Amino acid sequence: MSSSSSSSLSLSSPPPAAPWRSLFLSHLASMDPPEFTLSTLRRASSTAPRGLRDRRSSILAAPLYLPRARTCICRGLWTHLPRNPKNDAPTNPAGVWESDLLTFTTDARMDKMEELWEDGINLGLRAGRGTDPGSPTTTKVGEELWEEGLARSKGRTIVEVVAKSTEEKLKGSGGGAVVEAVFWAREHGVQWRVRGRAYVVAPDIETSPEGREVIQLLKSRMRRQRPSSASASASASSSTGDGHAHRAEAEWSFAREITAHFGNLSPVMRGSFRNPPPGRPVALPFEGEGLALGQEVTDLEDPVARANFRVVVIVPDELDQADLSNPQRPRRWIHRYVGGAGHARGQNEWETVEVWP
Repeated sequence: MSSSSSSSLSLSSPPPAAPWRSLFLSHLASMDPPEFTLSTLRRASSTAPRGLRDRRSSILAAPLYLPRARTCICRGLWTHLPRNPKNDAPTNPAGVWESDLLTFTTDARMDKMEELWEDGINLGLRAGRGTDPGSPTTTKVGEELWEEGLARSKGRTIVEVVAKSTEEKLKGSGGGAVVEAVFWAREHGVQWRVRGRAYVVAPDIETSPEGREVIQLLKSRMRRQRPSSASASASASSSTGDGHAHRAEAEWSFAREITAHFGNLSPVMRGSFRNPPPGRPVALPFEGEGLALGQEVTDLEDPVARANFRVVVIVPDELDQADLSNPQRPRRWIHRYVGGAGHARGQNEWETVEVWP
């Protein structure tokens, strides 16, 4: 083979999978259910306990964040949905994409949604700043002052403006907040701590600017799958293989992947997205027809359930793998993502260092 042909083949070859991927998936398969603890940060609001708010009295004080954790179920890797023979949802063409990105599903009405956005969504704290009559701009920043002026010019308060934008933001795709997901593979005695950023994939994923931005970001960490040796030979002898690959990639849809995730859930789990609003006091009334506990949903396009259903994708930047299976010889590795923009080592490359446990 000529050097130019070899170079061309090298450039077109997809990047390798993460070095931890195979072992992590085997451990995940041994967990029933595949539970993990998701840790996030919640920006404190003006409704926080007084002692916490007093710590922010200085203009130089950093925003106060509170830790939050909850148990979630891992729904496999993005583009690598676990097979469920009872899932009747249309699926994307197989063999097109592969990734090292973790997924879980959630309800758009859950409190944690606010914690999955990069900037944090903090209505009370932002609206409560600058209440000292002697200094109307105390602890405000330029962006907030501009928003207040804009709100006044339109005859609305800053609370109304921020509340509206927050409500709209939580209905769509976005996110980017830092998270940590902790798995304990009991059968193997291994703890996995996955650190990275979380992105919400909502119904607007292919139609809104925010959705298209999420697609672009996720695709930067997705890999086109390597063809099998048989298909590679066919492709080399004819352009048919390339044409088929291009068609399959063009047909691959983020929206269809969301529906496939919804279909992979049991009817009772799908019905949970028709529950009354999470966190609302039971004694208070709530809006929304057909909301009740214990429902089963068989319609993959149920408008109420699908409006609340979200897939969240965790893009890992670092994994902390601690093997505690041998008490006399525990071992630990740190895997860091060093590929992508700004790195000369190539796309999707990871660096692994063994450290003392």
